[in-house]
Amino acid sequence: MKGKGTAVCLPADIDTDVIIAGRYLRTKDRGIWAAHVLEDLDPTLASHLKGAVIVAGKNFGCGSSREQAAIAIREAGVVAVIAPSFARIFFRNAINIGLPLIESDLTCEEGSTVVFDISEGWVETGGKRHPVRLLSPRMREILTAGGLVEYWRAHR
Repeated sequence: MKGKGTAVCLPADIDTDVIIAGRYLRTKDRGIWAAHVLEDLDPTLASHLKGAVIVAGKNFGCGSSREQAAIAIREAGVVAVIAPSFARIFFRNAINIGLPLIESDLTCEEGSTVVFDISEGWVETGGKRHPVRLLSPRMREILTAGGLVEYWRAHR
């Protein structure tokens, strides 16, 4: 699985309550979640996420196990999230809904182009290619299928 996007830099320890605040969880409207994603961090950020690759610090997605956090990021148009580490439940939620997560300690330059290949295990920015932690073959299959539901539909 390959992808490309514009870097949006975020700090470490972004928790799911910051990704999508609880006040927006009274609705199941994913468009509302996307419009308000990361709003408590930066009220204008959601409008800059279509086609973006979020490059964050360690422990991205910590906090509650709400699946809506990964969905809000994907629905906002984010291509992938790169961080040195992810909260494990957020990690599985993201893979299960088809949002690529890449474990790498990448230095972020806001607005730079980020290219990645999850199958080959690299990410490139600023003309430099960096190795990343490989996902298991099954996780790569789930991502390629577009998420866990689509994966199981194809493997019935």
